[in-house]
Amino acid sequence: MSATTSLANQLLIAMPGMQDPNFSSTVTLVCEHNDDGALGIVINRPLTLKLGGLFEQLDLADADAEAASNPVLMGGPVGPERGFVLHDAAHSYEHSLAVSSEIRLTLSRDVIDAMARGRGPAKSLVALGYAGWEPGQLEEEMLANSWLTVTATPQIVFDLPFAERWTAAAGTLGIDISQMSPDAGHA
Repeated sequence: MSATTSLANQLLIAMPGMQDPNFSSTVTLVCEHNDDGALGIVINRPLTLKLGGLFEQLDLADADAEAASNPVLMGGPVGPERGFVLHDAAHSYEHSLAVSSEIRLTLSRDVIDAMARGRGPAKSLVALGYAGWEPGQLEEEMLANSWLTVTATPQIVFDLPFAERWTAAAGTLGIDISQMSPDAGHA
């Protein structure tokens, strides 16, 4: 797969007819897409779990109160016991992947430790689980009209309220997704 066909740093916007409840009305940031498949993080599904609960599970005492109040997201149905941190590019951590020049994905605990101390990234999302696709699977879903795509922006990924991300991402394409039919067709 060439860099020009990679969907890394794209937001996958679930079409209204998405049948999979794991992805209905979701926006997923594709963090990696290559010949081995794709990995993404759903960025608009907050769990009832707050970051403080995760800090407690990791035995991080005296955690920063502001960081502890942030929600944890359901990043996808695969590996829900695994944590992922999307964050701005101001810092790199032990196992960080550059999604774009402005967004990193970190899988190592050092970023969580920094967040608990109040020294984490200025902008971040913590997710449990991820969305994964086998080689060619995401491309097939694209051809089946399951997703719209748009280049990710830090504003949509980090700043917008979760409930607005799906419609805002589609809106960057000039589409009012609430007016789209859930039935896909081919001409």
